[in-house]
Amino acid sequence: MPTVARGQFTVKMTPIGKANDDCGVALGRMSLSKQFEGDMVGFGHGEMLTALTPVKSSAGYVAVERFSGSLHGRQGSFVFQHSGTLDQGAQRLAISVVPDSGTEQLSGIRGTFKLAVGEGRHTYEFKYTLPT
Repeated sequence: MPTVARGQFTVKMTPIGKANDDCGVALGRMSLSKQFEGDMVGFGHGEMLTALTPVKSSAGYVAVERFSGSLHGRQGSFVFQHSGTLDQGAQRLAISVVPDSGTEQLSGIRGTFKLAVGEGRHTYEFKYTLPT
C-alpha cells in the first residue's frame, strides 16, 4: 500500500540559451529550481525541454529533476522524470520516480507525483513505496 505525501512548492524556471524556432515550433530549455514544503521538505533541481507550437493551447515538455531533502522525516534524494502535453487545452502529465535513483533513507523508492496549480500556488500529492 503506497504512502501519500502532500504539501506545496514554489518553482523558478530560467531559460538556458535562446529558444530555437526554425519551423514554427519553438524548442527551448529551462533550468528548474523548486522548494518543497509539507511532507516533502527540501529542494528540486533539474532541466526541462519544451516544444511550444503556434497553437497557444498545444505544447509539450519533458524534464528530469532531483529532489534532495526529507520525505516524512527520511533523508535522501531521488529523481523525478516528467512528461507532459497540452493538446488544444487538454492536459496530460506523468511524473514518476526514476527506478533505483533513491539514496540514503530513500533508497529503493518508487512512486508517482501529481501536482495542481490554483490560486497562485502549486500543490502536490506524491504516492510512494519504500522497501521494508
